[in-house]
Amino acid sequence: MSDFLHQLDLLRQDGLSALEAASSSDDLEAWRISYLGSKGKLKAAMAGMKDVPKADKPAAGQQANAVKVALEQAFEARKASAAGGGSPAGFTIDATEPGAIAVHQRGRRHILTRVRDELVEVCARLGFDVAEGPELEDDEHNFVKLNIPPEHPARDPIDNFYVDDPATTAVPRMLRSQTSTVQIRVMEQCVKDGSGPPIKVVSPGRVYRPDTVDATHSFMFHQLEGLYIDRGVSMVDLKTTLLQFARAYFGADAEVRLRPSFFPFTEPSAEFDMMIQLRPDKPAEWIELGGCGMVDPNVLTACGIDPEEWSGFAWGFGIERLAMGKYGIPDIRLLFENDLRFLGQL
Repeated sequence: MSDFLHQLDLLRQDGLSALEAASSSDDLEAWRISYLGSKGKLKAAMAGMKDVPKADKPAAGQQANAVKVALEQAFEARKASAAGGGSPAGFTIDATEPGAIAVHQRGRRHILTRVRDELVEVCARLGFDVAEGPELEDDEHNFVKLNIPPEHPARDPIDNFYVDDPATTAVPRMLRSQTSTVQIRVMEQCVKDGSGPPIKVVSPGRVYRPDTVDATHSFMFHQLEGLYIDRGVSMVDLKTTLLQFARAYFGADAEVRLRPSFFPFTEPSAEFDMMIQLRPDKPAEWIELGGCGMVDPNVLTACGIDPEEWSGFAWGFGIERLAMGKYGIPDIRLLFENDLRFLGQL
């Protein structure tokens, strides 16, 4: 009889242990069939009753029944727990119930993406199409055809992200330092397929310069460049376009100004500034948004366009600067840190 009772005790221990390991309704059903089914382990163990002496059969039967009841009760409790009706410990979790903080925040596009789309939409109302180009450029499009001579400091390898060594490669590749490269490619393509001039495009995109990161600079940022090539285009057209652009995006009371400057690819050239208040505790100040000017005849010639027949203007703004100006963002680094506390304010 002792062997029979020992087998019953092992069956109870093994059964309860296996039941605790069951993690799904399919596991529970498999356990029930294995232990309580008509061909299960409990049924097989009961066959050992035939070897128990007659005098001990009542006690053995009582023990066998106790094991059966224990397994059945444990199974019912485990099944109820899995169905959400309670667990053996008396603690339940409704996975469909909202969390303690029931405020659901809807996701949205990043502020830079939204500003880019807003700027493109404003330019579209001014008659500009959108053009894009590769971020991995070559020295010819990034510098040579933009009238930037070899000795110009902007071409110094320490101030650019070169992929190829410019000292040993005829046309080294680099991460573009300006979206003006797209303007060159657009003019080349228009001459090649005969679709222009006239040309009127804007080119938004990422650019890369190894600048020291601070409140107004980053080694990767976004630019929006505009190009207009036609007959009789003058500086008046450029000033009018920029003024209309600023008022359309920032409001009718936007204060802007042009300051004389120099760029190798435009002549004459100017800096485009706007009066912006970045901090509520400080007065508004003039902030440089970008450069502009009339396209240099050498640039037109390099792209196969006759400067005696065609003229044009170009401008380039930093999208981060425009976003900071419109939304009063004091530090460019906030745009790339992905702090939800900041992004939730915009």
